[in-house]
Amino acid sequence: MAAKSGVKARRRGVVEDVTRLRTVIENVTPIVDGGRFPIKRCAGDTVSVEADAFVDGHDSVRCLLLHRRGNAERWDELEMAPLGNDRWRGRFEVQEIGTYEYSITAWADEFLTWRTELERWSAPEDIEVSLAIGARIVRNASRRASGGDARELTAWAEALAGAGEPVTRRDLAHDPEMTRLVARYAERSDATVFHPALRVTVDPPRARFSSWYEMFPRSTSFDASPGAHGTFRDCEARLAYVTALGFDVLYLPPIHPIGKTRRKGRNNAVVGTPGDPGSPWGIGSDEGGHKAIHRQLGTAEDFRSLVAAARRHGIEVALDIAFQCSPDHPYVRDHPEWFRHRPDGSVQYAVNPPKKYEDIYPFNFDTPDWPALWAELKDVFLHWIGEGVRTFRVDNPHTKPFAFWEWLIGGIKAQHPDVVFLSEAFTRPKIMHRLAKLGFTQSYTYFTWRNTKQELTEYFTELSQHPSRSYFRPNVWPNTPDILHEYLQQGGRPAFMIRLILAATLAASYGIYGPAYELFENVPREKGSEEYLNSEKYELRRWDLDRADSLKDLIARVNRIRRENPALQSDWGLQFHSTDNDQILCYAKATPDRSNVVLVTVSLDPRRVQSGWVSLALHELGVDASAPYAVHDLLTGARYTWQGPRNYVRLDPHVLPAHILRLPAPHREPDPHDGTMA
Repeated sequence: MAAKSGVKARRRGVVEDVTRLRTVIENVTPIVDGGRFPIKRCAGDTVSVEADAFVDGHDSVRCLLLHRRGNAERWDELEMAPLGNDRWRGRFEVQEIGTYEYSITAWADEFLTWRTELERWSAPEDIEVSLAIGARIVRNASRRASGGDARELTAWAEALAGAGEPVTRRDLAHDPEMTRLVARYAERSDATVFHPALRVTVDPPRARFSSWYEMFPRSTSFDASPGAHGTFRDCEARLAYVTALGFDVLYLPPIHPIGKTRRKGRNNAVVGTPGDPGSPWGIGSDEGGHKAIHRQLGTAEDFRSLVAAARRHGIEVALDIAFQCSPDHPYVRDHPEWFRHRPDGSVQYAVNPPKKYEDIYPFNFDTPDWPALWAELKDVFLHWIGEGVRTFRVDNPHTKPFAFWEWLIGGIKAQHPDVVFLSEAFTRPKIMHRLAKLGFTQSYTYFTWRNTKQELTEYFTELSQHPSRSYFRPNVWPNTPDILHEYLQQGGRPAFMIRLILAATLAASYGIYGPAYELFENVPREKGSEEYLNSEKYELRRWDLDRADSLKDLIARVNRIRRENPALQSDWGLQFHSTDNDQILCYAKATPDRSNVVLVTVSLDPRRVQSGWVSLALHELGVDASAPYAVHDLLTGARYTWQGPRNYVRLDPHVLPAHILRLPAPHREPDPHDGTMA
């Protein structure tokens, strides 16, 4: 909405507020819920802003984009370019992590209006009158200026009003130096300013582009004896393997002490046996809670060593934060008021009827002592930030109050703007989007359950093209410790190859739960279940990382392709292309200037060879349709010569179910409606 002038009008004895501002600013983009929430960008991005700005009558409008760092007093101003039909566009860069603000101001500009009218006069006497008006406008601008600018403007005013042929003096109106000075000191007392000022949360680049590898530390022991428990030192030794795979985020499930009361057994058995290690999400024991480390994993010093070693490998360690407690958690003893209680006085365990989770106590966010609870949970994040962690995956955030997350994330990012929060919320779309608006940097998606050509096309078109992309950053996972989809269960090794390539090329951020993924673990606990048989959540596992049929080489190759091709490092440059086979998906990703274009064709059938014709919109890809062009398969190194928009592909899922092709892409001006930075 626009700022009011504060003018009072008296009508029939009643004083009422009115606005005399003539310029209207509306339909501003990007904007989230009318400015209630910020948009998101990464350091180094360019923010493209558009708006409608117009005025009654025929006066010429001048429109400026205002922007500043969140803590700056003064706005920087940039001219916005007219796009036609009273639409305007401007761009500014966000170079530093933190918060920026932007707005728009516009007004009916007397100098531009005068210059337009001047061009319409042909009779010398009319031109003379118009030049006198222009001289007055320039002279008024000189009075708002000072020093050399004032002197120059005065000289221009005298030149416009001076002697000489009117037609000759009319040419002075377009002198670029005079135009620049008059614009600097324009009359703006009636300018409209868009309110409220809009905000940009600027995150580190890994918020837009990241490759996650999830690993249970307790299953990393190099000691092959039964019951040998992995440690942070073992994880440190595993870093070379993760680095070779090409991942830049190492995500660890909860690393805290695990409760013993009603501890779950193998395969989620309700009653465990004495040797069962329990679930890492059953947090808390007499050894401590959310700020403590499971004794068998090592010490705080060992953890800090792991974080530092990972950084030397170019890897960020991400921690899982799960706000729930085992019955043995110190919070249960020290703060019983933070939990709900049953009629018999016992603490209420988690339930999802008919399921009962007696080893988990959820927090009661409605407790009268909620300020202390909120402060303590925020301090959990601050504790691990103090230990060097800057990336967090948050378990089930949709089961906690929205207001809590907005307060917590806002407070933490005010102190530590480089922290990344990943929302693990497989829930209803509007709730997922609300969490993203509230501050979560990245969000889990429904990718796991989108498997057909139509499903993938529709879903990723939404993720990459819908206005929600300004705040909702997807992070796609083909598997997690909780989810083994039927497609992976039945499709075997080829299915794992297909879903890996889809995840890594459709989305800029993706993750896998390994080593279960590269070793294509695909046996469900029982028919119809998405739970793993012998799930690592409830027992220690030994993984043969050197198995001959491992997918580690393919994973490393795909991640290298992602690093070497900027087109794959954003979600926004995605475009689907048609095929004549519903089992073949074809899409391209490109940088805004088309200097890097990657075309992917993937078979969705893990069992049979599929072939067909792809039809490319070559103009959109920057490829000359009149001549043959070379395409380079980045997966195999093969090179092909294609001709025109229709070309043949054949994909064998038992060899390689996809082509990842780099197209020749001549440099050209970016499409104003496309790009990773818009």
